[in-house]
Amino acid sequence: MKIPFMAHKGLFGLDIGSGAIKLVQLKKVGKGYRLVKFGVKVLDPELIVDGSIVDSGRVVAALKDLIAEQGVKEKNVAFSVSGHSVIVKKINLPAMTEDDLAEAIKWEAEQYIPFDINDVNIDFHILGPLTPDTPGGADKMEVLLVAVKKDKITEYTNMVIEAGLQPVIVDVDVFSLENMYAANYDVTPDEVVALVNIGASGTNMNILHGGAFSFTRDIAIGGDKCNEAIQRDFHLQYDDAERAKRLEAVDDVDTQAVQGMINHFNAEIATEVVRSLDYYKATSNHDHIDRIIISGGACKLPGLVEQMGEKTGVPVEMANPFNKIEIPPKGFDMNFLREMGPLAAVGVGLAVRQVGDR
Repeated sequence: MKIPFMAHKGLFGLDIGSGAIKLVQLKKVGKGYRLVKFGVKVLDPELIVDGSIVDSGRVVAALKDLIAEQGVKEKNVAFSVSGHSVIVKKINLPAMTEDDLAEAIKWEAEQYIPFDINDVNIDFHILGPLTPDTPGGADKMEVLLVAVKKDKITEYTNMVIEAGLQPVIVDVDVFSLENMYAANYDVTPDEVVALVNIGASGTNMNILHGGAFSFTRDIAIGGDKCNEAIQRDFHLQYDDAERAKRLEAVDDVDTQAVQGMINHFNAEIATEVVRSLDYYKATSNHDHIDRIIISGGACKLPGLVEQMGEKTGVPVEMANPFNKIEIPPKGFDMNFLREMGPLAAVGVGLAVRQVGDR
């Protein structure tokens, strides 16, 4: 989705999560990209809860601080949304032109959206005609339907504007992951890849076939659930629970007990991923998954890669959103990029967008 405006063509990506704001600015160089800016500002846990902004003033202040720290001069921003206010579905419709669908989409979409149709912004992408052997596929096409509640977009748009920025593109987290993958990984025609972004308040999954969207699911479990369990059981403040979650020494905290809690959380996430993969294989023409690429702050939990690999039977790796991004020899701490890279997946996917994109 995009917002009408008059401006030049530059922008930067802003991933506003419950746990942190991630800022990414890229420059197009030939067929690739060069990193211009990358910064992370950790947010206090009560500022954004389950994707809803609780204290806009403090989030705006954090955003302004991040922009000042990074010395960003650009004002145009691409940001993304996710969660229960976002609906992404593949639907089958009678074959028609894009212009005709633009006229009819509101009425065609109404039966698929669990909200009042007047309360959402709708976008679509025609994926192509259904194959003749698809049941009921004659003279029909497959369409990717996206609907986002207007109040969700307004909430984030107003916050970005209050920070002195111009929102020009509103994306969805799972599509930003897809853009990150396309910019950094070699795409093969028959490969099926699951992109799993595990944030503070939730997890987004996007399955790609040959680099193209095939399936998505939001999982209402994020890293905060593990934090909350550690806080509760050991009577810790949030910051100490974060340290304990990284298996750092914290007074009166049994590291082995914390590892057990982390293992339980890892198993819960892995089980949900298995369910999603099983559903995908049962409802698509693809009976295999070639690999899983995980990202987001909680993807770095000790043992998660190994446990997810064991439960799914699929090779699992952490995302490297800077895999094919040119990094200037000066101006970036490579250790910081390696450490924080998995958090940058959505931000990089936003930063590759261009003004005027659909």
